[in-house]
Amino acid sequence: MGILVSCQSISKYYSSRPLFRDLSFGIEEKERLGLIGPNGAGKSTLLKILAGQVESDEGSLASRKNLRAAYVPQDEQFEPDQSIKDIVSAAAATVPFLDHEREASIDSTLARIGFPDKDALAGALSGGWRKRLALACGLVTRPDLLLIDEPTNHLDLEGVLWLENLLKGYEASFVLISHDRAFIEAVVTRVMELNPRYPEGFLSVKGTYSDFLEARDERLAEQLNLQQALASKVRREIAWLQRGARARQTKAKGRIQDAERLIDELSEVKRRNQLSTEMDLGFDASGRQTKVMLSTKGVVKSYGDRKLFADVDMVLGPGARLGLVGRNGSGKTTLLNILIGKIEPDAGSVKRADGLKIVWFDQNREQLDKEKSLKEALCPAGDSVVYRGRSLHVATWSKKFLFRPDQLPMPISYLSGGEQARILIANLMLKPADILILDEPTNDLDIPSLEVLEESLEEFPGAIVLVTHDRMMLDTVSNRILALDGRGKARYFADYEQCAQHDAREALRPVAAGASLAIEKEAERSAARRRQGLSTSEKRELENIADRIEQQEAVVAEIARRMSDPVVASNFSRLQELMKEQEEAQRELERLFSRWEDLEARAAESK
Repeated sequence: MGILVSCQSISKYYSSRPLFRDLSFGIEEKERLGLIGPNGAGKSTLLKILAGQVESDEGSLASRKNLRAAYVPQDEQFEPDQSIKDIVSAAAATVPFLDHEREASIDSTLARIGFPDKDALAGALSGGWRKRLALACGLVTRPDLLLIDEPTNHLDLEGVLWLENLLKGYEASFVLISHDRAFIEAVVTRVMELNPRYPEGFLSVKGTYSDFLEARDERLAEQLNLQQALASKVRREIAWLQRGARARQTKAKGRIQDAERLIDELSEVKRRNQLSTEMDLGFDASGRQTKVMLSTKGVVKSYGDRKLFADVDMVLGPGARLGLVGRNGSGKTTLLNILIGKIEPDAGSVKRADGLKIVWFDQNREQLDKEKSLKEALCPAGDSVVYRGRSLHVATWSKKFLFRPDQLPMPISYLSGGEQARILIANLMLKPADILILDEPTNDLDIPSLEVLEESLEEFPGAIVLVTHDRMMLDTVSNRILALDGRGKARYFADYEQCAQHDAREALRPVAAGASLAIEKEAERSAARRRQGLSTSEKRELENIADRIEQQEAVVAEIARRMSDPVVASNFSRLQELMKEQEEAQRELERLFSRWEDLEARAAESK
């Protein structure tokens, strides 16, 4: 495959501090590159260099002739009184399309993104829909290379899965920055970590994120082995040098130079291996052994005529790990506020153990006074904090969360989102807790911080209620999932995969008028048939239905593949035809699933 962009020895400095140095790599056609690394490694800056928005301080960047690149920033800026279509049309106007090509691209992009109202104003959009609008502005230009910075920010789980499916079917190359490990696993073909602990300044691995983790562990193990080998050689050379001038006179002067080179090399390898990009976390538990810390029975909450959830029963004790999921507006934060007693349910009861200590991580970070300094936020009184019975100076305490001493006088408003999240985590660690309630703690945290946070949560002996769109953290930390649909239903699942499979089946159910009545009638007929058992033809149908489902799934996948074809995407009428075909194919797939469930249930009941 051809090279779209080639970087040769590029470097970028922030004041006198290097973000990265001497990076050399290329991006190929059809490549899907996931760019990761600790906060401050220069990922966003590198993406802007690739987009031509920022110049490197050293080195060169060469692009293929007439390369069309589109950059989707982390933070979108739109005029609030502009409509969705006007904004996307303005983005399309930056590319030399023919008139009919431009209109086709605008229409197909709006259809692909799925805006319910293209005349809606940007100021009325939620964070998730603003992110979709920014993506539309990039896609409408039909780029050869799409550059996306943190595309999953502000998206709920439903939005992340939508974006995942969109990028899976994307035909051109893209580079994306993300800290969502499950998302990276699903969409990229190469992972590149920017990190000064590697000799080249980065580690690039073809394959999935899982492949990258294996290669990273091997590389870091090799560096540790190299350090040990160099240390052994240096000890021998130092012993020889210490024998005195007579011994050195009998040796070649080159050996002295080699010894000095080995000492320098060992020093550099040690420096890289000792570089820390991980926080030192550990949440403090109260030590309470009460079997039931908090319980709810039949909890109901509505706003106006809209019922958020009903009949929520919950028991939290030591070791409970509850993941709470649902689309934006489904009532997750409302339920958390009910648990802590900030608001009351419309019906049902909440019981809390006497003296229960609940510690809350607020996703809106309202607990932070942005005018205070970092030192005041980490240590409100004096110069020391007490952590697990030990007094720690604020400078020592701040290092656990990767803050530099020169940042302590800095106002919180000057800090990044990831740094502000680390302040909240630091404050949580000072409070002994029975229950940790974490509302989107992963926002803005880099992958090393996420991994350490997961480990510390697994070690916490109390109960945890976790709200996050990070599927990998949900699977790692939670031992039960409560899903809210925002329409009154609350269901428990063993893990997120089971929850996702249920949601996928629900999404395929017919929603036309009268569908509910038809389903009820079919349920009545199914109940009568169950009592009669399976006929001979139905038994044969049950034996073959799994194959039919597999064939129908292939039909749905093929239609999705055809829709992602750039030729089709530019033909709005053809795209509309395929969307109708997709609806019909999905309805047939759901009918097969329902039939399979009915036949299996009747077969089981007739035994």
